[in-house]
Amino acid sequence: MPVPPLDADRFEAFTPEHGVLLALLVVGAVGLGLVGSRERGTPGRERLRRGFAILIPVFTVPFQVLQLLPDDFDLGTSLPLQVCDVSWMVAVYALWTRHPRAIALLYFWGLTLTVQAAITPSLDQTFPDPRYFMFWGMHFLTIWAAVYLVCLAGGPDWLGYRFTLVVTAVWAAVVLVFNAATGTNYGYLSRKPETSSLLDLLGPWPAYVGAEVVILAAGWALMTWPWVAAHRTAAPRPSAGGRPRRQRPRRSIPPGPSVGLPPATDADQDAADEQRSQPGGQQER
Repeated sequence: MPVPPLDADRFEAFTPEHGVLLALLVVGAVGLGLVGSRERGTPGRERLRRGFAILIPVFTVPFQVLQLLPDDFDLGTSLPLQVCDVSWMVAVYALWTRHPRAIALLYFWGLTLTVQAAITPSLDQTFPDPRYFMFWGMHFLTIWAAVYLVCLAGGPDWLGYRFTLVVTAVWAAVVLVFNAATGTNYGYLSRKPETSSLLDLLGPWPAYVGAEVVILAAGWALMTWPWVAAHRTAAPRPSAGGRPRRQRPRRSIPPGPSVGLPPATDADQDAADEQRSQPGGQQER
């Protein structure tokens, strides 16, 4: 039985090709994670970090421009409105600046939503179509940047968690309005993708959108808690009583004759008087 052309042109998930791509993704993440861990707590290789930041747009921008050309433009897929499209931009800023809020946003988006897109890809093109390279290269670089930065600079705190929730809510509101106005489905916020995905387990629209919100908020909280707990454990503990101990200063006494020593001579007395007349001339006992 012949395969329909649409299926023949689509990338198929959970095939040997997909397995090779996921293996490459994991190998790269582990390697960059080790590099980031070795540089943590040191000045770091700024050239490597900023070179990585430059590499991402050098790779993605030409493909993005190609998708905007009249011969390739599709209103429903060409615009950079998906979370993964915004994530690579966040990755560039986070790599260049190491700003904590940018790293937090990349950590949550890159290691959940971008990873989910790589595991269950919705890709209409196959090798060697340019969109094929755009999809996998963009996802690989975003995930690798997230792993590298969190191993280099550490994970987020609760402020970064709340910041990510707010930014995600703003993104979702903007995309929902755009989808409603144009009939598109960016972020799969208006309907489920045509291919199988985890959204199939969350019920029909709009129930699955609400379930996504709850799952992401809870999952991101679990991803934040270990970093906050580790920071509290590493913080210096106060002394007993909740206050730092203070050393009692030793009392200074003026020099004078000591028990068991012969009385001071006139020369000794003159030397002592001269010592007292100078700053710091008192002896401590």
